[in-house]
Amino acid sequence: MSIEVGSKLQGKVTGITNFGAFVEIEEGKTGLVHISEVADSYVKDINEHLSVGDEVTVKVINVEKDGKIGLSIKKAKDKPPRQKNNNNRQRSESFESKMNKFLKDSDERMASLKKHTESKRGGRGAKRG
Repeated sequence: MSIEVGSKLQGKVTGITNFGAFVEIEEGKTGLVHISEVADSYVKDINEHLSVGDEVTVKVINVEKDGKIGLSIKKAKDKPPRQKNNNNRQRSESFESKMNKFLKDSDERMASLKKHTESKRGGRGAKRG
């Protein structure tokens, strides 16, 4: 079986460095999971997430001409796309209502400020002249 970009595979962590983890995926082939591809959140110490011998599911994100294989653990996780869209929709509605409230308050304040400023201009202009 050839290793193709986008495929998900089972692998075993064979080594850990400060920049990532080496994962054996098949028939002695090893790929690198960069530290930025380990988890969705920031990873300061990879040892808090992985240990040598761990079985992991990885997604092939690139295969170089020289045979180097780039892997990702976080992209191998299935995320429900609907939930993400619903959150965006709720966030948009919330943003829209906040924006409408802001605009209404802003218009009221501008009208009050304009009214207050115009009444003062008449008095000052007459005294300076």
